[in-house]
Amino acid sequence: MIVLVTGATGAFGRLVVPRLLAAGARVRAVSRTPERAALPGAAELVQADPSRPETMAGCFDGAEAVFLHPRSFGDSARRLLEVAAAHGVRKVVALSAINIDDPDELQPSRWRGDRNREAEQAAMDSGLTWTSLRASSFAGNSAQAWGSQLRAGDVVRYACARFREPVLDERDLADVAARALLTDELDDRRLELTGPQSLSHEEMVAVIAAELGRPLRFEEVPAQAVAAHLVAGGLPEPWARALLARYAHYLDGDRQVVTQEVDQALGRPARTYAEWVADHAGAFRAG
Repeated sequence: MIVLVTGATGAFGRLVVPRLLAAGARVRAVSRTPERAALPGAAELVQADPSRPETMAGCFDGAEAVFLHPRSFGDSARRLLEVAAAHGVRKVVALSAINIDDPDELQPSRWRGDRNREAEQAAMDSGLTWTSLRASSFAGNSAQAWGSQLRAGDVVRYACARFREPVLDERDLADVAARALLTDELDDRRLELTGPQSLSHEEMVAVIAAELGRPLRFEEVPAQAVAAHLVAGGLPEPWARALLARYAHYLDGDRQVVTQEVDQALGRPARTYAEWVADHAGAFRAG
């Protein structure tokens, strides 16, 4: 079975590709710059641009399934899947997000190019067998937000200590994506995928402290200061504004209900945030 993977060279695509290979699939990985892909050698690299579906026609030859990454296609999701269907693709698995029904101003990922809503809708309207993976926030986001602070000291200075959500281990999401692509078990479903427990920002730092064996502390600072710091670090201002607006909007309650859909899809418990930290502790350690 040939699976075409868009977004294959991004942080999440790099988790999906080896899982498909390990399951015996042939992987055709799409990249605009394949010379810099650094994917496993068994993956077939093709140069194309999913946001320009006319460059993709030959990429679908022989492929039975496509993984649709929401940052890969620009405004061309529907046309891309039309080209896929015309070349014999039978299934699409779309990466989406659990917050796609929120207003755009509360969806920070939209301001970095993710088109989660469009990915899901295009998949559902494509006439192909489809699955939408509505993922909650990734556990790895905490390393991006706090890693540099904890590599330099024992205090996390950040906004909204009480904001809580059930962060999802990206490895679980990749396992679900592979199962959806390679079996019919998850066909024609929207899966709301979360971690197994809802944790506040302050509680997450306590989990990191327990793993590192260090007396870490969360110090709440004003949202405006956090936004300014994020923008100074190179992140888009609209993204930072939407992130802080999301925190403020959902501060007084769980952002999402914990679901059991990872457990049900994989036949095992979802990984906890503590397990993610244990396996990625280097992100928070100096040196």
